[in-house]
Amino acid sequence: MVPEAWRSGLVSTGRVVGVLLLLGALHKASAAVIRYEILEEREKGFAVGNVVRDLGLDLGSLSARRLRVVSGASRRFFEVNWETGEMFVNDRLDREELCGTLPSCTITLELVVERPLELFSAEVVIQDINDNNPSFPTREMKLEISEAVAPGTRFPLESAHDPDVGSNSLQTYELSRNEYFALRVQTREDSTKYAELVLERALDREREPDLQLVLTALDGGTPARSASLPIRIVVLDANDNAPTFNQSLYRARVLEDAPPGTRVVQVHATDLDEGPNGEIIYSFGSHNRAGVRELFSLDLVTGVLTVKGRLDFEDAKLHEIYIQAKDKGASPEGAHCKVLVEVVDVNDNAPEITVTSVYSPVPEDAPLGTVIALLSVTDLDAGENGLVTCEVPPGLPFSLTSSLKNYFTLKTSAALDRETVPEYNLSITARDAGTPSLSALTTVQVQVSDINDNPPQSSQSSYDVYVEENNLPGVPILNLSVWDPDAPQNARLSFFLLEQGAEIGLVGRYFTINRDSGVVSSLVPLDHEDRRAFELTAHISDGGTPVLATNISVNIFVTDRNDNAPQVLYPRPGQSSVEMLPRGTSAGHVVTRVVGWDPDAGHNAWLSYSLLGAPNQSLFAVGLHTGQVSTARPVQDTDSPRQTLTVLIKDNGEPSLSTTATLTVSVIEESPEARAEFPSGSAPREQNKNLTFYLLLSLILVSVGFAVTVLGVIVFKVYKWKQSRDLYRAPVSSLYRTPGPSLHADAVRGGLLPPHLYHQVYLTTDSRRSDPLLKKPGAASPLASRQNTLRSLDPVFYRQVLGAESSPPGQQAPPNTDWRFSQAQRPGTSGSQNGDETGTWPNNQFDTEMLQAMILASASEAADGSSTLGGSAGTMGLSARYGPQFTLQHVPDYRQNVYIPGSNATLTNAAGKRDGKAPAGGNGNKKKSGKKEKK
Repeated sequence: MVPEAWRSGLVSTGRVVGVLLLLGALHKASAAVIRYEILEEREKGFAVGNVVRDLGLDLGSLSARRLRVVSGASRRFFEVNWETGEMFVNDRLDREELCGTLPSCTITLELVVERPLELFSAEVVIQDINDNNPSFPTREMKLEISEAVAPGTRFPLESAHDPDVGSNSLQTYELSRNEYFALRVQTREDSTKYAELVLERALDREREPDLQLVLTALDGGTPARSASLPIRIVVLDANDNAPTFNQSLYRARVLEDAPPGTRVVQVHATDLDEGPNGEIIYSFGSHNRAGVRELFSLDLVTGVLTVKGRLDFEDAKLHEIYIQAKDKGASPEGAHCKVLVEVVDVNDNAPEITVTSVYSPVPEDAPLGTVIALLSVTDLDAGENGLVTCEVPPGLPFSLTSSLKNYFTLKTSAALDRETVPEYNLSITARDAGTPSLSALTTVQVQVSDINDNPPQSSQSSYDVYVEENNLPGVPILNLSVWDPDAPQNARLSFFLLEQGAEIGLVGRYFTINRDSGVVSSLVPLDHEDRRAFELTAHISDGGTPVLATNISVNIFVTDRNDNAPQVLYPRPGQSSVEMLPRGTSAGHVVTRVVGWDPDAGHNAWLSYSLLGAPNQSLFAVGLHTGQVSTARPVQDTDSPRQTLTVLIKDNGEPSLSTTATLTVSVIEESPEARAEFPSGSAPREQNKNLTFYLLLSLILVSVGFAVTVLGVIVFKVYKWKQSRDLYRAPVSSLYRTPGPSLHADAVRGGLLPPHLYHQVYLTTDSRRSDPLLKKPGAASPLASRQNTLRSLDPVFYRQVLGAESSPPGQQAPPNTDWRFSQAQRPGTSGSQNGDETGTWPNNQFDTEMLQAMILASASEAADGSSTLGGSAGTMGLSARYGPQFTLQHVPDYRQNVYIPGSNATLTNAAGKRDGKAPAGGNGNKKKSGKKEKK
């Protein structure tokens, strides 16, 4: 392509020379070297060439891809017009300033485009114009020539200097017309010209003592430029011998970092004359280049050439020095020699790093090999001293590769993780191959942008929250500790509550969660007696794309407060109940038993009994923990035949709640006729007969259910045994036991509440100070739950709960005769027993379970027809029904000495003895038992 300005005659050569060399490919781009030529001193804005068309780029996307010109110079000589795609002159171009006397002046440029990142190389050749005149270093030159000099002698003249090069440089010299001298133009090894005067006719001092000549230097430009130097020639008296050098050319090598005073070479000249005409003085020749005298010094006497200034291999690799020798005669004659000083390069220039483009921030999921930055490295030294390598610190996910000379590409070499390192300050080191090696350091900052690659995290996968019942609605009960290591937008969390299982409606009815903070609050007061536990799921999602979420289990347990007063099970409130007490009964005889229960749990459900009111306070006593009403002294004839007792039932909560039970005791005569006077006992007998029928029916249903359960367990065990045998291909040891659930024991709660997720544990009567809560799925029957729980216990732990001599259910222990009753201990007229008033605190709720179990046991014995209708007349009261078997030490034999209401018979475990089996436990459903009793 030839610019219009050149076509019009302003420039004589074509503008674009063409593509010279195809270079290697950079990342996702191939860079071709395009070359342009332009004359120096072109005006600002002059179009150099259309780089968009020459590179084959799209002019429409030029602005978006941000095409720019990058060069190593401090000044920006060229720019690119994004609208036309032309590269134009941006600053003054002076070839002499840029390249000095070099014959070729080329500016290397890099053209960088982005999206994708591409690099192209361009060269602009600056052509010289004849804009500089030749110049001489002095205004006038003086020569002293002896008249004895023979014709043909040559005298060097001052050389002119022209900064232009090529045809515009200095081409020739001209001498004014004269009759003595002629001019000879010589060429140096570097193709520069210098002039010499040649004496063609002998001088005659007497005729012409001095001569005036004019030397003119001409360059080859059009039009030619010139410079003139006046020459004054003084004719001296004869000195017929001139000094001579032993050699006309001297060669020397010197390091560029040689300090001042370093010896370079010594020249030597001789003169055959004697005296002053034979003494030689050395000096620099008149036609040395400018700057030689600043770099070197010459000893006038010895001719030793030494370093004076600072040499620089990068400025000049070779120095040509002319030295002359003159004697001290009246008309000294001179001799000349040439010294070629070669400057040896040393590694005195550190590399220079230029970061041309940086891609930041980089997504943390950027693929391996992603280009981060382009770097250009230059070193002014030559050879190995200018050989540069770049490196990044080890252990970082980045690497450097080189596809073009002195160009390096910074790429990712490993996966990035913003959560680990959000920003890198890469220290890139460029090091040359010189000795010693020099290096340069630059820092490239690379930021890593975030993507949503981390779900919300929590310090724990589940939360167990204990909330006291009757809590205030809206008060926070849990603050979920959840975080997201991603960036703020991706780490914005949203909280939701979900329900577990098939049960729905818990979230909107009972609980709510703050969507932003994760604070869980209750919407209504919670009731321990209504529901003990809630299983929820907290769903936490972040704000990234795609959305990541985490689920956390939240188990909320409702703890008990003493908010329920004790309730009376027996005697039933609102129903008349008369207990029969034979006159003459001795002290300690059990009349009846007051049974109460408390819907609360733990210490709040521990009950105590006391006699609140009676016509005769000295006749009766009430067991503090058992509720047994017994005679405190023998019944006398003077005692009133009808006694109304008020028993106070109080729990152990804070504050304590209480209720009262009222019962009537009729003191009767021992004869059977006396019992006929009290017809009120017939109604309870009829009622208890119906109760026995229902209890028997309940026992049969429970027994069938128990048998089905046992059969299912046996089938399950056999199935698990076969699985383990197939898995390990070996017989399973009989001692192998699958780890059971966590150890739980419920020794307090009764069976009148619906099933729950956990039971409270009270291990011994001395554990009043601690109420541990353990999660345990509820059972349909509290008594069965207690026994099933005890079956899962370790035998050692079981003995700690129920005594050292106890064995877990399912492990048959030898019979203990301590809890068998003698005939004297049977209720009714056959015997009596004093109640325990000073023993350790019993578990009243456990006693309630025992009572219900014994009622079921009595019904079972009645159904078997094995009950013994022992007892004498007058034993119609509850005292004959429930004897001392209610103490904890007699728990295993639930069917001993149970009185059937409405009958004077006492049940025994005769059936068990007859069948050779242990008495059946009261493992029935206490809820059903209680309901049947109410009927």
